[in-house]
Amino acid sequence: MTSVRPKLKPEQPKTVTAWETATGRVVWMNQSGEWTNDPSDIGVFTGEDAEARLKQAASDEGRVTDPYFMEVSDNGDIAGRETLRESIRANGPTV
Repeated sequence: MTSVRPKLKPEQPKTVTAWETATGRVVWMNQSGEWTNDPSDIGVFTGEDAEARLKQAASDEGRVTDPYFMEVSDNGDIAGRETLRESIRANGPTV
């Protein structure tokens, strides 16, 4: 299952995010390819490495649901057009 999201250029820093199937929690792939629910441990990928990470995530669909690219800065901070949406996913609802 995937949703339509903005396309990111290969050179744009990105991470892979998804929902953990068992809990519904937001998770991100870290640099070592493991899933984390800690936004400070987000892995940053570009180019072919990013594509390989997304493919890896798609093959892990039993553990995670709907993996996709999320734009981040070079240091892993949430960035781009989807900043508000992704910030809410990372930090919870605004009040």
